[in-house]
Amino acid sequence: MKFILSCIVLLFSFQVNAQSNYADSIYKHREKYKQEFLEDNRSPLKAADTGYLRFFTPDKNYRISATFTRTPKAKTFDMPTHSGKLKKYRQYGLLTFKIHDTTQTLEIYQGIDLMKQKGLEDYLFIPFTDMTNYVTTYAGGRYIDLRIGDIKNGKLLLDFNKCYNPYCAYADGFSCPIPPDANKLKVAVPVGEMLFGRVDN
Repeated sequence: MKFILSCIVLLFSFQVNAQSNYADSIYKHREKYKQEFLEDNRSPLKAADTGYLRFFTPDKNYRISATFTRTPKAKTFDMPTHSGKLKKYRQYGLLTFKIHDTTQTLEIYQGIDLMKQKGLEDYLFIPFTDMTNYVTTYAGGRYIDLRIGDIKNGKLLLDFNKCYNPYCAYADGFSCPIPPDANKLKVAVPVGEMLFGRVDN
């Protein structure tokens, strides 16, 4: 009996440590994310504004293994943005996964203009909405960035804890892609970035 109890305690300790280590990695990711606002000349935020960035508590349950299906010979299309401008994208593939025991899908896109920029040729983009929008997260949806190299053997580790707001969540005047209807999740995703904390009158 003592041996069994010791094993249970050891397993629990391992799980707690794993979650703690994962949370630490997300906190470091967020600090880097905040710093990128200060390094971008187009940034809508200044140093003082980054204190108003808000995030859900990291939750490893939303770091999900998704099945990837390539979309061959996908045609280029115009994705609407909040400014009214159109941006050219093409579908790269489809992700299938489960959240709350329900099967969900998300389309992955490549930006045609970004593909022409050195160092961004393999950049992948997932704009999506979920049931937290208008409540605890930005109404216009959130984004996830990936690289082609993140896809291995038909699988991709989709981490919603790293999803972030478009610049339009902080200020007007940006051409932020509007998530297509195909990427409207029918579940809540209470992780990643929340609504911006400052409200201008």
